[in-house]
Amino acid sequence: MEELQESPDSAQIKPKRALADLIKSEAAVRGTDLVAGAVAIGVIFWWLQFSTSAICCGDFDGYYHIKWAQMLWQNFRAKHLSPPSFIWLPLTTLNLHDYVDHHLLFHIILIPFTWFRDLQTGAKVAAALFASVAVFSCYWLIVRYEIRYRLIWLLALLASSAPFLYRLNMTKAPPFAIIFLVTGVYLLFEKKFWPLLPLTFVFALTYDMFVLLILAAAVWTIVIGWTEQRFEWRPLAWVVLGSVLGLVINPYFPHNLYLFYEHARVKITPNDFATKVGNEWYPYDTREFVANCYVALAAMLAGYLFLDIEDRERAERPLFFLLLSTSLLLMTARWKRFAEYFPPFAILFAAFTLENFWRGRAIFTRLPDSVMEDLRPFLDRQQPSATAKEIKQQETWRLIKAGFASITLGAALFINVYHTAKDIRGSEGREYYAQGAAWMRSNIPAGQIVFNTDWDDFPRDPTYLLDKNPELSKLYEKITTGDEEDPGPLIRDRFGTRWVFSDNTKDHDAFYDNALRSGWFDRVYEDSDCSVLHIRDQKGEPPEEKNSDKDKDKANDDEDNSP
Repeated sequence: MEELQESPDSAQIKPKRALADLIKSEAAVRGTDLVAGAVAIGVIFWWLQFSTSAICCGDFDGYYHIKWAQMLWQNFRAKHLSPPSFIWLPLTTLNLHDYVDHHLLFHIILIPFTWFRDLQTGAKVAAALFASVAVFSCYWLIVRYEIRYRLIWLLALLASSAPFLYRLNMTKAPPFAIIFLVTGVYLLFEKKFWPLLPLTFVFALTYDMFVLLILAAAVWTIVIGWTEQRFEWRPLAWVVLGSVLGLVINPYFPHNLYLFYEHARVKITPNDFATKVGNEWYPYDTREFVANCYVALAAMLAGYLFLDIEDRERAERPLFFLLLSTSLLLMTARWKRFAEYFPPFAILFAAFTLENFWRGRAIFTRLPDSVMEDLRPFLDRQQPSATAKEIKQQETWRLIKAGFASITLGAALFINVYHTAKDIRGSEGREYYAQGAAWMRSNIPAGQIVFNTDWDDFPRDPTYLLDKNPELSKLYEKITTGDEEDPGPLIRDRFGTRWVFSDNTKDHDAFYDNALRSGWFDRVYEDSDCSVLHIRDQKGEPPEEKNSDKDKDKANDDEDNSP
């Protein structure tokens, strides 16, 4: 028999077909979607982060984190394995002997970003990168489990909440909490339970929000108990064990246990706090909450409406996200602190729930033709196959709905990004307090305590002073709010310092006026942002009034309001 030979043309066609098949394959589509998502996420967070030249945004925690990371690196380079001494808060529970770095691994991860020529630039690059990876991890979960319309869900993730975008831009640890939590969710879904131990161990060393992974494991145990009628103890056991190891195998053990307890005792309360705490720990106003999280709340509503739990096995993942996202919703309603956790998991709840709903409706279309023929006598609807025209109409209608969702979410994304960038630009610039800090560095002897009138200028959580010395904490509040008319001797004798640093906001006008009128203080430095006072050896005459910028602004306001 004569051997057939392929023609040269057919040999060339085969590689082209293989390439075309590869491009059209599901793996290629997923890869393209992931790359497109990574680029979109990175561009948005880079643009938001560099809307200001300062370390973003709204507070000064990022300056502390990047500086402490640099000190860790310098300590390691000097071949000291133990962390450096923290000497700056001697009157609080974070004194030299009791200090705990509850972001230890986060600070170690920050170390490469301290190698930038400018620490502030390094902190900003780190924040943009960490935020991008956090959102990408949520998007990856959608792609991994083949949720349809994934680019629309990407829009929903990015548009979910303005505070979500804002808070992720801070040089803080919450992006890692999202990354670890999403990783934990993946391990739960894949029933790979033992890796939860090292994951939680690393999480506990990075950030004290590792408790969210314990919550996720508990939710999964509840879900499996309902769907499979059995007690799945392994994920909870591995997560708890990893948490315990992360707390115990810790250079700050056992002080870290007390600090964790202190945070929980003060912050987890249904009533008002015993002292002033960060704004993030107070609840949202209802109108503010809805305005900030309307996309995430709409996603929650869609999830509630389309939740289908008739098929228990298929309902595992939607039910898990139902319980987890609802828990985070309630936490966010009580504490703004959870504003970066609730929105992305609300979107994941809607994505997995709607996918489950759509697959449930299409259950019969996935059956083999032979099975469909056997079932046809038992089906209520025995309609002829849809015509090509009807199929085209369905596709057109589906495209219209997808387009409408994309336009709506795109508009929400634009609004949220615009307002977030505006808020970031409005925060204090990188030169804020720079001149005052330079003056203090040159004129105040090293090792001297400086009394600051606003705790978050350091930044320092007032909880630490309250827990160490409740009486001193109350006195601090009385002095800084102007309720103490003669603060000089109290600051000198009770706080052990003669130096006072104050911002020039109206919040401290009462203190400032009391201090100068008392005759105990000299105004040794002042600019438009801050003032430095020094306590005299003896009480004397008040210093002469200066026509400061604050007074000029007040005078200008009076002129503007004159008839």
